[in-house]
Amino acid sequence: MTVPSAVETTTVPAVIEDNRAALRPDIPSAGRIAILTGDQVEDTEFFYPYYRFTEQGYDVDVLTADGQGFTGYRGLPLRTGTSPIEGAHAGDYDALFIPGGLAPAALRQDPQALSFVRSFAQTGRPVGALCHGPQVLISAGLAQGRRMTAWRDVAPEISQAGGIYVDESTVEDGQFLTARKPGDMPRQLHRFLAMIEQDRSNR
Repeated sequence: MTVPSAVETTTVPAVIEDNRAALRPDIPSAGRIAILTGDQVEDTEFFYPYYRFTEQGYDVDVLTADGQGFTGYRGLPLRTGTSPIEGAHAGDYDALFIPGGLAPAALRQDPQALSFVRSFAQTGRPVGALCHGPQVLISAGLAQGRRMTAWRDVAPEISQAGGIYVDESTVEDGQFLTARKPGDMPRQLHRFLAMIEQDRSNR
């Protein structure tokens, strides 16, 4: 019997494939959606809409402060396919979606993020925000006079900003569609996709 002189080893590639980057179905593009997020986003609140929009045929641009990949609150990363907020043009997108977690706390301190959100709101196109995501809308000055929902801890902020907090799974007010928590996403995204399609058909 021959005894190996050394234990065989394998080399781990220096670049690991990003197995969470979404691939759009091989169909014509339905349009383009921006997701505004960053480190410590609630993982489910990012990946569920990210995949759902892509599955529906939309090209999805993930906008972050530095344009680099990020890691979610529960540890799930997205290493590729992100772009910097700087240089993004609101008019290039059919919709904007802002997931929650801890990412909105940083985004609401970022002047470029707030400027982009304000510019997008001026297009009149659909804006979705989930859980803590409405904090970005508040800091962008977009809550006043609006009916909104969010994670319950955000309710006082909505009221202080002149908005009307509504404790329902989804709340639609004009172009804005907000939801409270991950479990509300099936309802929110079903309606949000319909809003996008309606808006595109009306242009």
